[in-house]
Amino acid sequence: MNLNRMDIWGVVVAAGQGVRFGARKHATRLAGKPLWQWARDTLFESGAREVVVVGDVPGGVEGGPERHLSVARGIEEVDAAATVIAVHDAARPLASAALMKRMYRSLAESGADGVVPVVPIADALKRVDSDHARILESIDRREVACAQTPQVFRAEVLRRAHAQHASGAPPDDSFMVEALGGRILAVTGERSAMKITYPEDLILAEALLRHGARPGEP
Repeated sequence: MNLNRMDIWGVVVAAGQGVRFGARKHATRLAGKPLWQWARDTLFESGAREVVVVGDVPGGVEGGPERHLSVARGIEEVDAAATVIAVHDAARPLASAALMKRMYRSLAESGADGVVPVVPIADALKRVDSDHARILESIDRREVACAQTPQVFRAEVLRRAHAQHASGAPPDDSFMVEALGGRILAVTGERSAMKITYPEDLILAEALLRHGARPGEP
């Protein structure tokens, strides 16, 4: 795949109910702009030709009851000529265009089916019982990482992964591509691309912006 000839489309998922956040998270404003707009605008800055936003937003596509169904509805709106689809979450407003461009380059140069940004885990990991009352074992954190979005894929592979997904709620789109035997690469993600899950996360994101972290910066 030639990097300069990529036809990139983005899909932003903004259809969640924000149960843990306590409000419609995608519509929450960060520095005066809704979270979904941060994600959409940075995809455009990264080189996406068009971005489909899935959710109750101006110009948005109606979402599904689960995340992967919302992504599937977004993919349906992507031009058949697209060669790359970047799937992003409105809840990660500070992922940078620089990160996205690194991922496009990795996809083009590697021949892989997808690229996912990951960050190391800082805390000790434990497997616990269903009641979270007893630790069953410790897990070596060097062998795991936290996956972020956006995740970028060869368009035809991502379409096929969603078309062939049988049941259940996959953790992310890369899981579905892996289930087809697809090859997924990892690139170093960004701490600032944190997911806004709880109200205090928004406070951290606002602090990052005040200290100069903005989408598009390394």
